[in-house]
Amino acid sequence: MALSAAEIERGVKHLRRADPVLRKVIRRAGPFTLKLRHDRFQALVFSILSQQISGKAAAAIRKKLMDRVGPDGLTPENMASLPIEELRSIGLSKQKASYIHDLAARVREGTLPLRGLARLPDDDVIEALVQVKGIGVWTAHMFLIFSLGRLDVMPHGDYGVRSAIQKLYALQELPDRATCHRIAEPWRPYASIAAWYCWRSLDF
Repeated sequence: MALSAAEIERGVKHLRRADPVLRKVIRRAGPFTLKLRHDRFQALVFSILSQQISGKAAAAIRKKLMDRVGPDGLTPENMASLPIEELRSIGLSKQKASYIHDLAARVREGTLPLRGLARLPDDDVIEALVQVKGIGVWTAHMFLIFSLGRLDVMPHGDYGVRSAIQKLYALQELPDRATCHRIAEPWRPYASIAAWYCWRSLDF
């Protein structure tokens, strides 16, 4: 499902009115161009393998993984069939390989119905996802924003968002969860759009 252009326009207008700091970021960054990741299983696999490594290293592992699964693509069946040692040979740690096996098993068994998540409220999506080994609140927030297109998610645990808030609002240290949510209060109900502009501000 694509993000509604009309709703995005309303969100950007709201943020311009509600927050003078963000208004300057929006003016400089330009249009909101977030693209949804429609393959939900792949998005979760990529989130797990990207944890605690550089973007460059994650991209290299993603390429090796996609080369390994071939034309059949990244499916729960393919991932379940790949032994832990084979996943380790393309750069995944033993722990991350076990996380991906757990994810694949839950999707195959139906205990994590990825299609059905779109019908659930945000908190219920988070609760369902964090049952998977290796998936925490940060990964669940990224899934809500980039896979389900939820427009009012405040990813308070994301280092990029926290760093952007620190710089934009001239804070002496990285904001904690409470500070992030206090600053984000005027952004509601479009915190996801605001978070995207926070990420973009780091490019300036």
